Formats: sequence, C-alpha cells, structure tokens
Amino acid sequence: MSRLIKISLCLALITLCQGCKIKYSFSGISTGDAETFQVNNFVNNAALVEPRIARDFTLALQDIILTQSSLALTPTNGDIIYEGEITRYYVAPITATSQSTAAQNRLTMEVNVRFFNTLDSEKDFEQKFSFYFDYEGGAQLIGSQLDEALEAIFERITQDIINKSLADW
Repeated sequence: MSRLIKISLCLALITLCQGCKIKYSFSGISTGDAETFQVNNFVNNAALVEPRIARDFTLALQDIILTQSSLALTPTNGDIIYEGEITRYYVAPITATSQSTAAQNRLTMEVNVRFFNTLDSEKDFEQKFSFYFDYEGGAQLIGSQLDEALEAIFERITQDIINKSLADW
C-alpha cells in the first residue's frame, strides 16, 4: 500500500473517531457524555465485620475508575453514581486433611452494587459481584497476608464492576 493511502486512511479514521459522541479509551471504557462520577461509601453489612474493608473497597473502586477512564471524581451530583454494600465476607475451609482440619481456606467477599447513569437511565443496574482468595489452612489472615488477600479480591471485583458499568463488551 502506498504511503499516501496509509496516511489518508489514518486521517479518515482519526476524523471518524473524533466525530463520535461516545468517548472510548484504549481500555474499552465507554463514558458517553458523562464527565463525572461519584462513589458513595459502601457499607459493610456482612455478618463478619472487618473494620476497614468498607472504606478500602470504596477507595479501590474510585481508584480504578480514575485510572481506567477520563471521568472526574466528584463528591455529589455525579453523572455516574456507584453505591452499595458488602453483603458477604467470610472464611470457609475448601479442602481438608486426613486429620479433619482445613488444609486450605477461602476468604470470600460479595458486594451488592447499584449503578446509576443520570444521563442514560437504560444503563442503570443492581448486581452482586464476588470473588475469593485461597490460603493455607494453618495460616492466619492478618497484616500483610490480609492486605494481599483484600488487594486480590478488590482488584477482581472492581474490574468486574467497571466491565459491567462502563465497558461495552
């Protein structure tokens, strides 16, 4: 293909993309006409209460949206609004030893999310998202081990929320 044709195709593609009203990023995020978002504080309604997870999850969701979209964070009146609660947070054995003790445990967290797009209510939804972290049965999830577990869980759940709310898959 000649160089002139390649340049013409590139310019046509750029012009076409700039003419679209929907804003896309390289991560597949579609924000439409939205410019701002807010994440209301998630509440921990789980039977097992870990004091910091509600705040840390709220911050993790804010961070991933800031990182993967062009939306600006606002405390009120966001074009896009996330809210919800942590509904489940528990540890359960998943494999046992011959002595009937846990060989491996699983920390599971479930979050109920309500998503509102104030510019396009057809995109609103309420859905539960969950993920888990497996660890050795004799280990205790404290300190850096708990941090590692929560980071893995938050990363997966927040990415799933982004995919559902902003990615046109």
